[in-house]
Amino acid sequence: MLNSRRSAGQRPPKYSVIGRTLRERILGGLYVQGARLPSERMLQKEFAASRVTIRLALENLRRAGLVESRQGKGYFVRPVQALYDLGRLQGFGEIVAALGLEARSLVLAISQLPASTETAQALRLERGDRVVRIDRVRLAGERALSYDESYFPAGIGDALARLDLAHSDVFALLEGALGIELGYADLTLEIIAAEPSIGLHLGVEAGKPLVRIRRLTFDLDGRPVDFEYLYGRADGFRFRVRAARW
Repeated sequence: MLNSRRSAGQRPPKYSVIGRTLRERILGGLYVQGARLPSERMLQKEFAASRVTIRLALENLRRAGLVESRQGKGYFVRPVQALYDLGRLQGFGEIVAALGLEARSLVLAISQLPASTETAQALRLERGDRVVRIDRVRLAGERALSYDESYFPAGIGDALARLDLAHSDVFALLEGALGIELGYADLTLEIIAAEPSIGLHLGVEAGKPLVRIRRLTFDLDGRPVDFEYLYGRADGFRFRVRAARW
């Protein structure tokens, strides 16, 4: 019992505390992409820590993909870059969790509108049927990586609109709150020029490249439940897929 009380009250290792502070500075924009971090000597002085402790903190940041080491020059901030496995059906939060980052959303608009020809065909509705559109900016830490334009059949969209879209993935809400078991999705990927309105939210100049993913998600019974366009920063994602030779 005594040992458990001691372990419960133990402080985290100093390198972990330092690493968390540096991580917050990076994600908060104090150290911008491409910037050189303070030298090891400067960090030793700031945190009153040994060189070994500072190196452990920096190495953890490197493993998390937040910084890179350049021989003889120090550590530099890397762009936050998530690995998107096209062979798996994942929500944004699941993707960025691998970076040790918290995902959240800025919900820009929730609107009801008649289904366009494309949306109606995707969701197997009649043209003009009511759908719910949800527009969100997806953030990893404090960096905007994706702009999501999502369309749902009216019943599903109305239910989602009442839930916590700012802190939960739509996939998690569909499965956990609405009891819809997801089965698979059809995706197409292309590179497009950023429109001013979307580029503004992602910090990308109009006309610069964005990755656009068209994704149509089905439940286990093969019914379409979520039709969306995902606009991602070109420097914010890497893509992976396993390709079999048939």
